[in-house]
Amino acid sequence: MSQVASDRSNADPQQSRLLRVCRIGRAQGLKGEVNVYAFTDEPERRFSPGSVLTTADEARAFTVVSSRRFKSRWIVLFEGIEDRNASEALNGIELYAPADPPGEEEDDDAWYLDDLVGLEVRMAANNGLGRPAGELIGTVAGVIDAPAQQLIEVALQASNGSEPAPASLVPFVEQIVPEVEPEEGYIGIDPPKGLLPLD
Repeated sequence: MSQVASDRSNADPQQSRLLRVCRIGRAQGLKGEVNVYAFTDEPERRFSPGSVLTTADEARAFTVVSSRRFKSRWIVLFEGIEDRNASEALNGIELYAPADPPGEEEDDDAWYLDDLVGLEVRMAANNGLGRPAGELIGTVAGVIDAPAQQLIEVALQASNGSEPAPASLVPFVEQIVPEVEPEEGYIGIDPPKGLLPLD
C-alpha cells in the first residue's frame, strides 16, 4: 500500500480535490532554496522540475525549479525565489497539488490519509505483544500531523461493557503500523509494550 498525501476537502464539489504536499521550512543557503517537510510519499514526483504547487486557497502558485534530497528532508528551489530574504518569507507556508483523477493514480494501491478514518484497528500478525493476529483493538478516529511524524488517533474498543478508554496516539510508521488495508477495512498494528492501555 502506498500513501499519496494528506487530503484537504473542498466545500465546493466542483473544485478539484487538493492534497497537502509539504510545509516550507527554513531557508537553505543564500540562493533562495528552502527546506520542506513532505506529507507525500511521492516527493520525487511532486518536487520534480516544472511541478506546480499552490497554497490552500490556490491564490499563489509555486513552480519547482530544482530539488534534492538531503537525509530525511528535501531542499527545493522555486521559480522567482532568488535570495535568502525571499526564501525566509516562505517559512510555514503549506503547499498543495490536485489529486489524480479516480483510476489514474500513479500507484494502483495508493490511498489518502482521510481514507484511514473509520477503519478498524487490529493486531498485526506476529506482533511483539503476542496477541492474536486480527484482534480488534479499536477504530481510527483521526490522523494528526505532528512535527516529527504523523500520528494515528485510535479510539479503543470498550471491553466487557465498560466505558471506552480515551483515544490513544500511535506513531504512523511502518514498524508500528505494518498493515494498511483500506479496501479490507482495517489497519494492522504492532505496538511496543506500554504504547496502548491494553488489558
